[in-house]
Amino acid sequence: MPLIRGKSLLQLTLERVSNFGIDVVCVASEEHRFLVAEVMQAAKVYGTVLLEPVPHNTCAAIAIAVLASKPKDLLLFCPSDHHIPDVEGFTNTIQQGIDAANQGAIVTFGVSPTSPSTAFGYIRKGSKRADGAFDVEGFTEKPVLLKAQELLLSGKAFWNGGIFLCSAQTMLKALELHAPDILKSCQDAMSKATQDGSFVRPQPQAFEACRSESIDYAVMEHHANVAVLPFASAWSDVGSWNAVADLTPADAQGNRIDGLGFALNASNTYVHAPHRPVVVLGTQDLLVIDTPDALLVAHKDHVEQVKQVVARLDADNISQSIQHRKVARPWGTYDSVDVGARHQVKRITVRPGAKLSLQMHHHRAEHWIVVKGTALVTRGEEEVLLTENQSTYIPLGVKHRLENPGKTDLELIEVQSGSYLGEDDIVRFEDTYGRE
Repeated sequence: MPLIRGKSLLQLTLERVSNFGIDVVCVASEEHRFLVAEVMQAAKVYGTVLLEPVPHNTCAAIAIAVLASKPKDLLLFCPSDHHIPDVEGFTNTIQQGIDAANQGAIVTFGVSPTSPSTAFGYIRKGSKRADGAFDVEGFTEKPVLLKAQELLLSGKAFWNGGIFLCSAQTMLKALELHAPDILKSCQDAMSKATQDGSFVRPQPQAFEACRSESIDYAVMEHHANVAVLPFASAWSDVGSWNAVADLTPADAQGNRIDGLGFALNASNTYVHAPHRPVVVLGTQDLLVIDTPDALLVAHKDHVEQVKQVVARLDADNISQSIQHRKVARPWGTYDSVDVGARHQVKRITVRPGAKLSLQMHHHRAEHWIVVKGTALVTRGEEEVLLTENQSTYIPLGVKHRLENPGKTDLELIEVQSGSYLGEDDIVRFEDTYGRE
């Protein structure tokens, strides 16, 4: 979601780490592969996307990233959902850890706590090291309030930001020592991995057999040579809508408005309305999140239960629980703007030089109207060049292809009509992206 200045947290993370170079490894799910590739392109970074067949927590994700790297590579592991507005401060702090990482330490970065929060884990620092960092005395998982207050008052504890810096061989040795079973499963999966352009797919059966564990529990809490450096700038682990709300300044009544929201006689209410006007009247302590996919209205004390909502929607086969209305594809995006019993309307965007597969549908015909750019259309045995305000008709059962030969985005409206409009009604004959 574009939460900050029209950008997603993933894009902001990629832009932040691009200060160290533009070659990255993203670990993501198969379902999100085109979305990740699109965001990498927008952030102007390049590299490999490792596609997990199932989620197995951070230890397995870090293990396959290490196995995809060279032993002497210095690796910076970053969660993709953090908001760190001080990019220069972040860059300087990471650079301070390079000496310790080159000498074999796993360097973690502690956020200076501003309150006795029970939502974060803590890192307890020990003696100062010769390389400028501090030894880690220990880790404390999310504590009760009394313990959190004690840690804050000690002046020797940081929030655990979950960012690590070390060489690939250092992390590999730590995995061998503390989580050999996870490493073995990941080695088996990566030894049989397949590659499709920038996408690398670990062998599914081997990866699925891997134990699910966080890197903190599996490695960090047991490893001897762990160092910590304090990170004093602003940082937010954007793990809930309350955290998102805190990124927006409040008015005199405590209301936080993002986008086209309007608050009347309301207090302590957050409105996320990027697409259309949303009015809250006489509300208190609410969060109202309006997106093209769904609308959420929640009391601020219950936002942590969103996971339960998603599970309920998934059990009821509500498509929005797993898929956005706007869907990323290797050639661009499509947005389903209207759906009926025998019709569907999509807004399709094709990037410059990209083209869809040569395909055919058994159950639907399509009308294409170009609203921006130039389209090269293959329809049966003919090719047609269409520009703005021109259109074409693709009858049911006819082979066709859409291509953008121009240097700007191609945008068109597609109107589908027929007895079945599912995405699986596609027979591909040729495809640039290996899907035929």
